[in-house]
Amino acid sequence: MASGALTLAGCKPSAPAGQEAPALAWHGVDITGASYARSLKLKDVDGRPRDLAEFKGRVVFVFFGFTQCPDVCPTTMAELAEVKRRLGADGERVQGVFVTVDPERDTPAVLKAYLQGIDPSFIGLRGSLDELESASREFKVFYQKVPTKDGNYTMDHTAGGFLFDPAGRARLFVRYGTKLDDLTADVRQLMTQVSPTPHN
Repeated sequence: MASGALTLAGCKPSAPAGQEAPALAWHGVDITGASYARSLKLKDVDGRPRDLAEFKGRVVFVFFGFTQCPDVCPTTMAELAEVKRRLGADGERVQGVFVTVDPERDTPAVLKAYLQGIDPSFIGLRGSLDELESASREFKVFYQKVPTKDGNYTMDHTAGGFLFDPAGRARLFVRYGTKLDDLTADVRQLMTQVSPTPHN
């Protein structure tokens, strides 16, 4: 389920003096200039601290999910892998980042194997429950443990991801179910939008 706390904002490309530039046509929800999703600092599957800032120069897709998710998570990450494939050489400028909301079961080994099966270039991040809570507040995403009848549990969570431009700024919230062609178009356009001008 998508978080209802998302704030909408817009941006305009530069235009000659005295001329109004047309608004960019995004398929995702434009969150340019948002006061959230500004930083993410967690450890990867090798225990190495990672920071969104290290990915500048690439379009980054951040998704909060869990490896035992039956549909939303694997579908979302597989579609991002397909976007990379469609972009050809430019696909090397797309970075997938998967943050587990289930660090109790998603051990480094489990998370690594999961992403290796989708796209070896994707990075898995995890942290303590406190670190995860802090990251989820920063991104305004929802997650919750839900007991199942067999005594186990599943996770409810925000079904969408965040796209960052090559300058490292959050630009779009991508809802689950976005058409692959639309996601590819947004990623391609973000590659050219290095210096957006936020406005209200």
